[in-house]
Amino acid sequence: MPRRYAFRWTEDAVHQDTMRAFLSEFVATAIFVFAAEGSLLSLGKLQKINTWTAGGLVVGALANALAFAVAVSVALNISGGHVNPAITLASLVGGRISFYRAILYWVAQLLGAIVAVILLWMSTAGLRPLGFVVAVGIGRGNAVILEIVLTFGLVYTVYATVLDPRRGSISTIAPLLIGFIVGANVLVGGSFDGAAMNPARAFGTAVVGWRWRHHWVYWVGPMLGGALAALVYEFMVLSVESSSHPHHQPLAPQDY
Repeated sequence: MPRRYAFRWTEDAVHQDTMRAFLSEFVATAIFVFAAEGSLLSLGKLQKINTWTAGGLVVGALANALAFAVAVSVALNISGGHVNPAITLASLVGGRISFYRAILYWVAQLLGAIVAVILLWMSTAGLRPLGFVVAVGIGRGNAVILEIVLTFGLVYTVYATVLDPRRGSISTIAPLLIGFIVGANVLVGGSFDGAAMNPARAFGTAVVGWRWRHHWVYWVGPMLGGALAALVYEFMVLSVESSSHPHHQPLAPQDY
């Protein structure tokens, strides 16, 4: 699909399809956030396991990987399976969606995250969400860089397996591969800043748990990382490949 930049595309005017995509992002984000944040509450509160230990990181990484893979799978054919404002921003920067649809996706993702954490709070007898915070000894600038790098890897994987028009048969396992990179990134950055990579998830826990310390880190880092990945893939990887393998138009019969 060629890159297009506009506030609203003609296909966005189809109200039914647009609302279906909105609902898809809302539900998929809620599924992911409920499972991912719920795993932390289960470890930290119910089973008394420190989420910063090696065992806690492995369990948290596995929960994030599986939940995100499922969330992407259930929304992929309807909305594109973003489930993350950083991925939506990357799609917007790359000209893959309109600004109008990006706004709808962002609203759906934030609402889905809030509803998921509220349901989690209600179903756990009022346990306060843990959310995200920068670990002691880690500067906020370091955390921003970490979130940029982790989200860059996530969005680059999304581009290579979902958005690249030459992705081929690898698209059939795209949700699983995206889940793998999410889980791996949690293992890398979980003990430093929680490895959010997703402003919606951080926002949902911040609103319900009212934990706003360092919250801006989980917006600035992922959004910059996502936008950077889109720029690199769109204008360096795809453009270089297109120029090195030009498509020659066939000659008309009268030109032979």
